[in-house]
Amino acid sequence: MFSGISRMLAPTLEVSAHCDLPCGVYDPAQARIEAESIKGIIEKVEGEKAGDADFRTRAIIIKEQRAELVKHHLWVLWTDYFKPPHFEKYPQLHTLVNEATKLAGASGTKGALDLDKANELLAKIDEIAEIFWETKKAA
Repeated sequence: MFSGISRMLAPTLEVSAHCDLPCGVYDPAQARIEAESIKGIIEKVEGEKAGDADFRTRAIIIKEQRAELVKHHLWVLWTDYFKPPHFEKYPQLHTLVNEATKLAGASGTKGALDLDKANELLAKIDEIAEIFWETKKAA
């Protein structure tokens, strides 16, 4: 009984940290590399003249895997790196990440062989990267 009361009355120490790991582990380049792969796959499929069904199937599977990785890397930045002060300073950040993940998803590059969508995805990732690097300068 006393141990529970002792814990409740014990002084507490408040700590805070910018991120759960050193910030150096985060980089939007990871999402960009995967998005470049998506674009490259789309270009290869468009350039495939023989209509090889096996090649097309393999390309689509790999493209969809890369799209999932893009979403993963963007979500890691959004959930683990970016913090409330970033969202306050860059209010467009929520929208950018949402739009980028949608472009990587079923309504974007994951769901179609659309070179324009791949280019839009790369542009959104570049916008996110620009904000990311601005936050690194301020840190």
